[in-house]
Amino acid sequence: MRHTVIEKLTDDNRRILLRLIVLLLALATYPSGELDAQAPSTKPDLFSKWRPTREFAGGHYVGNQLCLQCHKEKVRFDSDNAMARAAERGDECASLSNFQNLTFRNGPYLYNVLRKGPQNYFVVTDGREVVSARIRFCFGQGKLGQTYVLEYDGTFYESRLSYYRQIGNLDFTILHNHSVPPSLRDALGRPLTPEAVTGCFSCHTTGATEGGKFEMDHLAPGVGCEACHGPGDRHVIAMKAHSVRDLQIFMPEKLDSDELTQEFCGACHRGFEQVLSLPGQDGINNIRYQPYRIFNSPGHKGDVRISCVACHNPHNRLERDESFYDAKCLACHLTKSDPVKTIARSAPACPSSDTRCVSCHMQKVDLPGAHAVFTDHWIRVVKPGEQVPR
Repeated sequence: MRHTVIEKLTDDNRRILLRLIVLLLALATYPSGELDAQAPSTKPDLFSKWRPTREFAGGHYVGNQLCLQCHKEKVRFDSDNAMARAAERGDECASLSNFQNLTFRNGPYLYNVLRKGPQNYFVVTDGREVVSARIRFCFGQGKLGQTYVLEYDGTFYESRLSYYRQIGNLDFTILHNHSVPPSLRDALGRPLTPEAVTGCFSCHTTGATEGGKFEMDHLAPGVGCEACHGPGDRHVIAMKAHSVRDLQIFMPEKLDSDELTQEFCGACHRGFEQVLSLPGQDGINNIRYQPYRIFNSPGHKGDVRISCVACHNPHNRLERDESFYDAKCLACHLTKSDPVKTIARSAPACPSSDTRCVSCHMQKVDLPGAHAVFTDHWIRVVKPGEQVPR
């Protein structure tokens, strides 16, 4: 009588073989996607080098509304979310309907912002000729100021003038020359190179470039979900397959504090290396660049807990109440009433107060020509009368 292979095995080997057969049968009938959730990923992380100003080759944008189907509780896209409202299409710019009689004179040139039918125009005249450039985009909400991207004769321009809420009118855009321009075309503003167009729109809109080309008609105004997390089409496919092994999306919280602040947020808000390469941006002129300023903060540089998102939630509105940030400071600093050190709280207590920390240690600076006050993110003991550090 012939014996089967199984009959020739020892009892222990038979049990091992039977367990293997059961496991193989289970794997064969495992629901699609759920197996992925159990095993570590061996795929390269395609999003590991994603940054807000870089294009992700091969990815496509799906839009905020699709993201919000699953993440509605995490995101607040309303009029108070400055990032979500970083840009509006010029014809739909709500603020322009509220700005009446915007005029400015520079030598012989008279400027106006006018509505013609369904479109908004930036108009300049020298009394003899008139140039009307269509306002393609409004950058900024207008709560502090607003700059316009113009299109004239096939060229994009950054408007020579911006709206400033403090004065309720137009004035020179920051960093623009105040001298009388030599021609009407020059009076419009700074012509933008293709590289400058990509740079501006990659920080103020979402999905501005695809396939290496600027896509004005396809972009989404404002900083949306995918501006920080990368194109979402692969993520949607992964989630529909119930796969959590590889989310196919970029998660900024995986970055360390220095990368997050200087490289990620700093891609648009200007990190240390970027500011050093900008001419004429020393002292008070770099007060707007928060990542650069916080990099210089004595006693805070290199602290793994110090990053932009330690104090600011990009999914929500910017908190303007100074007392809101006390908890952020006191997560590391001792207080006079509670001086006992812990692993988390070991930084020295402030001898003056335990409240409204930022009112003393993050100076409010009035930037000349900006008609606005900026919070200096160079955290320090601010001494009366001292110059703003550079």
